[in-house]
Amino acid sequence: MGDPMMRTRRHCRTPQGFTLIEAVVVMAVAAILAAVAIPNYSEYVMRSHRSAVQSFISDVASRQSQFFVDRRSYAATVAALNMTPPAEVAARYAIAIAVVAGPPAGFQVSATPTGSQATDRCGQLTIDQAGNRTAVTTRCW
Repeated sequence: MGDPMMRTRRHCRTPQGFTLIEAVVVMAVAAILAAVAIPNYSEYVMRSHRSAVQSFISDVASRQSQFFVDRRSYAATVAALNMTPPAEVAARYAIAIAVVAGPPAGFQVSATPTGSQATDRCGQLTIDQAGNRTAVTTRCW
């Protein structure tokens, strides 16, 4: 029959590592996952920054209403409202206020994306004294 030690050695092979085909398959799967995940993550980040600026310009609009009650005119700048854009907003959006003397008096607060946010599909976001919100795409607010 043969030496029992030889039979044991034949059946116990130590792994030699990955084949080239296995390595290529793993890299292809990783590339496919990255191709799907990276754009989704980028869109998520843009949406979170957009949400921050929407909250800020809504606060500016609320402050404008109070400013109007106190002074019978609207503030022409964010600084006149004693507000400062948060760092995450200021780094990605230019905030501006356009005042309409009237009659009737009005204002429009706009947030224009800059820098890394400039490719945002929503573009410029605005809100006015009546609470009307606009963007390039209607589903952005």
